[in-house]
Amino acid sequence: MNTVLTSTFILTLLLAVGLFFFIRASTKDRIEQMVLETNESEAALLPRLEAYFTDRAYRIAAVDRDTEIVTFEGVVRPSVFLTALLTALAAIGALSLSLVLSMLLPDFGKLFLLLLLFAPVAGWFYWQGSARTEQVRLKVEVSEATPPLTSIKISGHRDELAVFQSALKLSVREDIE
Repeated sequence: MNTVLTSTFILTLLLAVGLFFFIRASTKDRIEQMVLETNESEAALLPRLEAYFTDRAYRIAAVDRDTEIVTFEGVVRPSVFLTALLTALAAIGALSLSLVLSMLLPDFGKLFLLLLLFAPVAGWFYWQGSARTEQVRLKVEVSEATPPLTSIKISGHRDELAVFQSALKLSVREDIE
């Protein structure tokens, strides 16, 4: 067996394993916490927060009066673009692996092209796993400082938090407890 062909097979196999874990990670929750601050008063901020989440198809799921934490809940839909991208990447990976395998085992060369039939499984896996209910928990606190700062302790999916921060133009407090 040729050394170049063997090393190409090993590298292709490693890339296939990486692709597998990339596809698997596409459905994982990425929950983060952050503290955002604003000079806006609590009375002015609360209606903006509720309007923001209502516009993003979230609803108030729970309000804990003791801890003053509000939980918003919404359904996250899978991305058609990401579904197509993952399917295309899986097809390219399966094609690459089948070409290398067909060079290693020429007697079974065309049979390895059947690996391409598994490419849509990647899109299906993402589509099934990423459609879920997301929760965003937040607590609004007003500091005793002069002038008073309103801080929002928020926990949710990192992409949602990034959109939230930029839409409401809030600054991130770096010293999270």
